[in-house]
Amino acid sequence: MTMNASLKGLKVVVTGGSGFIPSHLVRRCLEEGANVAVTVRYGNIVKNERLREMWDDIEVIEADLRNRGALDQVRQWKPNIIFHLAAYNHVGQSFTQVEECFDVNAKGTANLLDTCGTVDKFVYMSTSEVYGHQSSVPFVETMTPDPISPYAITKYSGEMYCRLKQRVAGTFPIVVVRPFNVFGPYQSSKAVIPELIINCLKGVPVRTTKGEQTREFNYVSDIVDGLIRAGLHPKPIEGPINIAAGEEVRICDLVRMIAELTETKSSVEIGALPYRPTEIWRMYADATRAHQILGWKPQVSVREGLRRTVDWFRDYLARHPEKA
Repeated sequence: MTMNASLKGLKVVVTGGSGFIPSHLVRRCLEEGANVAVTVRYGNIVKNERLREMWDDIEVIEADLRNRGALDQVRQWKPNIIFHLAAYNHVGQSFTQVEECFDVNAKGTANLLDTCGTVDKFVYMSTSEVYGHQSSVPFVETMTPDPISPYAITKYSGEMYCRLKQRVAGTFPIVVVRPFNVFGPYQSSKAVIPELIINCLKGVPVRTTKGEQTREFNYVSDIVDGLIRAGLHPKPIEGPINIAAGEEVRICDLVRMIAELTETKSSVEIGALPYRPTEIWRMYADATRAHQILGWKPQVSVREGLRRTVDWFRDYLARHPEKA
């Protein structure tokens, strides 16, 4: 496989640029010499804090995915690559915000694909959540998805529209990637790892389930590398690609690792909470396709990624004592 050398000189659009993963992708694209535009719902630096250091180096397109007319700005910018990462992405809240979830994730993806014009590559970031309950692990792309939340259903709808576009347009250059759990600096405290880190650093009691269920966790720079490799791949790719380390981690072990790395004084009560009725007990990926097609392999271990993330949050809380 021959990959383009880099993003240097290419015009790149990152949708939802102020999000956790998108902001890391924007930073990496700039470092590699790309001309970067981001779509945000509000062209306001206060609402786009993660982009503050890069604000003057990027083109800001104020556009809501639900508004086809606004998305015409993306076509007019004439990008080489579109990384479509914007989404309604809270799994739990998607059950009560169903309309918004469908409008942003399913309808919004269709809107973007229908209005973006001709590009060299369109990278759609799906989610491991589309797998839902499976009878075996690791999760492999040939498994039939069984999404069990509005969020997962709508992200899978986006995949299906990408597939339709590929087939109708023949060689429409779309790549669908399914990243598994991601963590790192700038992540929202609503996610499990930042919540645990912040509580441990603040000395707040930590209460969890028994934590026998397993997940895999991927440091954000590895996921960004996978996205870029997908964007630079010279050929159309049929079917989704898992971006994941394939390392199975018990939640209770994750909690203990974070407690150790933060040197917390918090009481850690593993087993204090009941399991969710719909708990998925084992979840990790087979990333063979990513290795074979994209030449991608993870570079940062879970422990090293957690160490970097703990250091970042410790520094962040020190600089923003009002949030401690």
